[in-house]
Amino acid sequence: MFTRLKTGAAALTLGLLTACGSAGVGGTAGVIEYWLWDSGQQPGYQKCADAFQRQNPGLRINISQYGWDTYWSKLTAGFIADAAPDVFTDHLARFAQYVDLKVLRPLDDLAPTSDIRDGDYQEGLAELWKGQDGKRYGAPKDWDTIAIFYDKAALKAAGVDPAQLQNLAWNPQDGGTFEDLVAHLTIDVNGVRGDEPGFDKTRVKTHGLAAEGSGGAGWGQTQWSAFTGSAGWQATDRNPWGTRFNLDQPAFQDTLKWYFGLAEKGYMSTYAEIGGSNAIGSDKQIQSGMAAMGLSGSWMISTFSKLTDAAGKKLDIGIAPTPIGPTGKRASMFNGLADSITTMSKQPEDAAKWVKFMSGAECQDIIGESGVVFPARPEATEKAIAYNKAERDLDVTPFTDQVTDKTTFLFPVTTNAADITALLIPRFDAVYIGSEPVSSLTEVNNQLNNLFKVAQ
Repeated sequence: MFTRLKTGAAALTLGLLTACGSAGVGGTAGVIEYWLWDSGQQPGYQKCADAFQRQNPGLRINISQYGWDTYWSKLTAGFIADAAPDVFTDHLARFAQYVDLKVLRPLDDLAPTSDIRDGDYQEGLAELWKGQDGKRYGAPKDWDTIAIFYDKAALKAAGVDPAQLQNLAWNPQDGGTFEDLVAHLTIDVNGVRGDEPGFDKTRVKTHGLAAEGSGGAGWGQTQWSAFTGSAGWQATDRNPWGTRFNLDQPAFQDTLKWYFGLAEKGYMSTYAEIGGSNAIGSDKQIQSGMAAMGLSGSWMISTFSKLTDAAGKKLDIGIAPTPIGPTGKRASMFNGLADSITTMSKQPEDAAKWVKFMSGAECQDIIGESGVVFPARPEATEKAIAYNKAERDLDVTPFTDQVTDKTTFLFPVTTNAADITALLIPRFDAVYIGSEPVSSLTEVNNQLNNLFKVAQ
């Protein structure tokens, strides 16, 4: 899940303060401070820490977990006050700016992490964590793609065979078989479905499709990226490190006009219903009966597997692939996390030992066997697939097939990330609400391009 990034002014302040800071805090001698935000992953990484400490008796790992919003605000404050951890879980939406601000230590310069090989990880994943200088600033941790979670009971009540979800197709003109299904799964307060006469779009009980906000904070990762991607669109002229944006292209604007039009038709949850920018996720919408299905990321598998209804009965959740688009292929954003070392660490070589261990086969297998995420190493990913099938009776291959079928595209990595996000959030919110037309994104596209003209 994404949230609002720092404003440009805050980023500038961070840069000035870190430039004149002292040696930093991090962990005390022999204690490596490690931060992460995902509570679901903490038990697995504690097992990794235990194994690491057995192999390195003079070192101890202290893991701190914070919620998403708190995590980034504490990390920013830590950079400013020289109180950042030795190692932290990094995100592609932030790392480019952290590289620019010189708060990340190149892993190539540290002996334990100098020999990390791109080929040990899912194709293309390790290269994402290299700066424009060619140096590596993050060791691959895990990866994610997008798929459709759905309530099997809702499909059964609608007379829909789950097999139908395997070959859905969409287009920006009439929505294709995907919109047909979304309409059929939508029910108003009188029990009339969205594809039946008399449907009242202003009084909907269950939407066919959940929504997770406007997508301005994360390039529509769990909102519209699967659709724009399968329409053949990409956010920038190149990735990573693009400097020209494509929000003015017809393929993009036509797709968003159709996508947000689903909310206007009553088929998708509205901005007001999900709580605006502080959106309740697809999981909560499906759990409450607000929606029958929704797009979300593979990091949510564990959460969806634990959903219960109002009576406490476990919901029967299924997973389906993203629909096939106008290009004739389905698509998913390919994102990933990594572990980075701060320039403030007083023990960078020891911190690098911990980072190398987390990206190595032993720890990756431990994480794979926990079934929470897909580890960066292919062999460990297979363990996650097996765990979900055996322990949760969940077929998670709609996520992994995107990688094996090469239908993924990379999360856009650019400089000026905080300024870009600050511009995109209000504009996409306005389009979702309906107060601005999709064509207004042409103006923000010009603003994005101007950011790089000013930088030059």
